[in-house]
Order: sequence, then C-alpha cells, then structure tokens
Amino acid sequence: MSATDFSATPATPATPRRDVAWMGRFNASLRYGVLLLVGLIMLYPLLWMVAASFKPNHEIFGSIGLWPQEPTLDGVISGWRTGTEYSFATYLFNTFAFIIPKVVLTVISSVLVAYGFARFNMPGKRIWFAAMIGTILLPKSVLLIPQYLMFRELGWLDTYLPLYVPCAFATEGFFVFMIVQFLRGFPPDMEEAAVIDGCNSLQVLWHVVVPVIMPAVISVALFQFMWSMNDFLYPLIYLSSVEKYPVALALKMAIDVTEATAWNQVLAMSTIALVPSLVVFFLAQRYFVDGITSGSVKG
Repeated sequence: MSATDFSATPATPATPRRDVAWMGRFNASLRYGVLLLVGLIMLYPLLWMVAASFKPNHEIFGSIGLWPQEPTLDGVISGWRTGTEYSFATYLFNTFAFIIPKVVLTVISSVLVAYGFARFNMPGKRIWFAAMIGTILLPKSVLLIPQYLMFRELGWLDTYLPLYVPCAFATEGFFVFMIVQFLRGFPPDMEEAAVIDGCNSLQVLWHVVVPVIMPAVISVALFQFMWSMNDFLYPLIYLSSVEKYPVALALKMAIDVTEATAWNQVLAMSTIALVPSLVVFFLAQRYFVDGITSGSVKG
C-alpha cells in the first residue's frame, strides 16, 4: 500500500468559529454604540448649558449648536458679580453653611437609629419601624405649615436652624431604612465578639459596625448633599434676608420677570453651582455604587 493512501483527511474549515467570533464582536459593538448614543443624548442638555455659558445672550436661542460663534466670558464675569450687592461666592458660602451640618447630623442620627432597629429588641419595635416607613410615604408638603408655626414660635425664622436641626433627629426615614437593610445583610458575629471583649454598644458601633457600613454611610452623605444643593422650597420658606440666600434662591433672583433675563449669566452660574456636586460624586463614586448594591445582593 502506497503512502499516498494514508494521506490525512482535509481539516474542517474554521468558518463557523470565525462567524461566532464576528457575531460576538458585532453584538458588542452594537451594544456599546447604542449606549454611547443614549449617553450623548442624555448629556447633551448638560453640554449645551456649559457651552451656552460662553455665548452672548442673543446667540443662546439662535441655534442648538454647542460651539459658540462669538465666545465671551461676559456671562461668567457678570454672573459671578450678580445683580445684588453680594457676589456669587457669598451664596455658595451660605449654601455650605447649612449643608455641611445637615449632612453630618443626617449621617450620625441615621446610623444611630438604624443600628437600634437592626440590632436591638425593644417593645413595639415593629410598630415604630412601620411608623418610620410611613414618614417616607407621607408627602412633605403636608408638614410645611405645622413646621413653619413651630419654628416661628422658637424664633428660628430667617436662620439656617430649621434647615439642619431636624436632621439631628433622623427625620429622613429613607436613609434609616437604607442603612437598616444594609445591616441586615451582615451577620452580627464580629459585634458579639467585640461585646465579649468588653466593648459597649457605642464602641461596637464606632469600631466594628461603622467601618463595615462605610459604603452606606457615604451614600447617605452623598444623597443628602446633592438633594440639599438642589433644595429650593425650604430655604424659600424660612429665609427672608438676601444675604443669607443659598445658590438655589440666588439663581431664581437672576431670572427677572420684569425685564430681559441674561440667560448666559444664569447658565454660567448654574454650571458653577453644579461643580461641587459633581466633584463630591466622582470622589465617592466607588463607595456610592457599593452602598447602593450591597444591601440588595447580600443577605
């Protein structure tokens, strides 16, 4: 028998494998392309706001293009000076003057109350927890009048006290609920070991629990910071002096209904007011994502 009779059979063509790889790359490109398109559509209003800050006022509504035809810094300079005797820096300082204590008090009170609900047994615990959930479902607008009357009797009107003192009593039920759900996903073994070693409840909370729930704590602080930066109603109700106005009210004052509004100044100051929230978000992004997802996947 000749050697030619034992020749190897032809190899199976690799076309199906190449087709599968090509389809995988096509599907991935399609998904990323759709995500990129949707992302650009969602970001376009924000990009337009930033670009409009450098346009003359008459050019803002002339086209939807981003690049200004006549770039100018007049909107930023005039907007920073504002139309009052105070600069925009004053309103930024006023905003942080009540946001910082509000965030700190919210974090401390929410952690304390959530730890009590998650780890301690008390009479009527389920009833109190249900009442707290009820405060989440209750529209805050129904509390405006009784709160205003109470703060008026306390002499707190035209001060920042009504804006952050209630947060010391865990009035934000959503944050308490979020931390409780986060704590329920972790076994109390380390806490029991700390108690055996002689730690009291506050020591266990500070040295054992807080480091574990740090993603949830940072998420609470980030939510409260962003919501407070955008809050318009409560400062409008309790503050009457212009020198105490936060950024939200300062931007509203820039929109004059009696004459033409300098929209380039309004958009420029809106862009500047957005910067602190963006910086805080990107600095705490990793912890924020962990805090939102951990409570839902662990348990």
